[in-house]
Amino acid sequence: MPAEYLQLHSFSKEWNVRGAQAASALTLAAMSLGYGVVQLDVTIVNTALDAMGKSLGGGVAELQWVVSAYTIAFAAFILTAGALGDRIGAKRIFMAGFALFTAASLACALSPHAIMLIGARLVQGLAAAILVPNSLALLNHTYTDDRARGRAVAVWAAGASLALTAGPFVGGALITLVGWRAIFLVNLPIGLAGLWLSWRYAVETTRARSREIDLPGQFAAIGALGALAGAIIEGGELGWQHSLVLSAFAAAAVLATLFVWRESRTSQPMLPLSLFSHRLFTLTTVVGLLVNIAIYGLIFVLSLYFQRINGLSAWWTGLAFVPMMGAVLPVNLLAPRLAERIGPCPTIVVGACISALGCLGLVWIEAGTSYWAIFAQMIAISGGLGLLVPPLTSTLLGSVEKARSGIAAGVLNATRQTGSVLGVALFGSLVGGEGAFMQGLHLALVISAAVLLLAAATIGIGARTRGRTM
Repeated sequence: MPAEYLQLHSFSKEWNVRGAQAASALTLAAMSLGYGVVQLDVTIVNTALDAMGKSLGGGVAELQWVVSAYTIAFAAFILTAGALGDRIGAKRIFMAGFALFTAASLACALSPHAIMLIGARLVQGLAAAILVPNSLALLNHTYTDDRARGRAVAVWAAGASLALTAGPFVGGALITLVGWRAIFLVNLPIGLAGLWLSWRYAVETTRARSREIDLPGQFAAIGALGALAGAIIEGGELGWQHSLVLSAFAAAAVLATLFVWRESRTSQPMLPLSLFSHRLFTLTTVVGLLVNIAIYGLIFVLSLYFQRINGLSAWWTGLAFVPMMGAVLPVNLLAPRLAERIGPCPTIVVGACISALGCLGLVWIEAGTSYWAIFAQMIAISGGLGLLVPPLTSTLLGSVEKARSGIAAGVLNATRQTGSVLGVALFGSLVGGEGAFMQGLHLALVISAAVLLLAAATIGIGARTRGRTM
């Protein structure tokens, strides 16, 4: 065989390998944009809470609904979105979610009153529910090696961390220079870039046409989560003994029971209860719920603390959050390497304990406390979160067969967003009363520390009882 032919064949093979690597990297970029734009709205909206309240009217309860409408829809629809990706193809569903998120962002920017803004935020949450599990499913499809997948997930999480970091700074600048409506317009170019990269480089997943959509279960999930969030939010305004609040709690309990009953009976459940027979799947799901109750509830109340108690502008509030969010990015990149050394479950335990210590270090905070006096504690809270999320996500995906990666990713993110809903609702109700903000903030910090330590104990003890290193 001529040497020229062998050289040409070798060059062609190397070119194909490099092309495949580039396509994988650009697919990862598209998935990171999808997750990033979802997380961007967390910090941008929290920075704009005071500006939106003054512009549209309303108190803490209305602001809780602006935040919670997004997370309720996110949590309630994410399981169905994962199932749709399994049935129709993750790429198709991911692109549809990106288009819907972009359109809903425009509707948020144009909202003339709080009701329309809350409705547009619901649609945004639905689109976010579509984006996150299908981005993970596409990553799982693209990166088949465990180590490569772990590092890709770390980059995916780091992209979201970058969005979280940029959110306060960009949001504060936009609110100061243009107004709060501009914070939603920034999603438009991100959406267009993500759509193009996905269309051009992502490879469609295998379609499971036998996968059905569980509409009764979906409606029960929406009702249960919405009723529970409403009861907690309005309990802070109306009082916990109010008939509407008690009725909402009762409705949430009944609907949650119906949801579990439905999922145990149907042949194609939106939440296959059999997944929880995997110990690691169950442990990581519970930890995801607990961590988000603590972290995202605190982000909400700290945003109000900076603006309403310490009188900071949106610009300075944004700057106050930049170091906290910025700490997540480098720790996200460190997490998979630490997990390779000591194991993913011990890494999760360390991250949760660091965040808990940060919460306890803030318990003495008062009105007018210097920012630099709480700086290290805020870094600890976010750094612990950055350390635990990549191994948490990768461990959960690795605990189930690849054919169910979409629904597994959906369950993790549904429970995490449910935690966000409960955290914002609970902590918001604690600080919503007249003259009770600081007392409520102190209690929220104690609760957060306890919940994070419970998460560490759950994964630490649960993993150890398996009798092998995780």
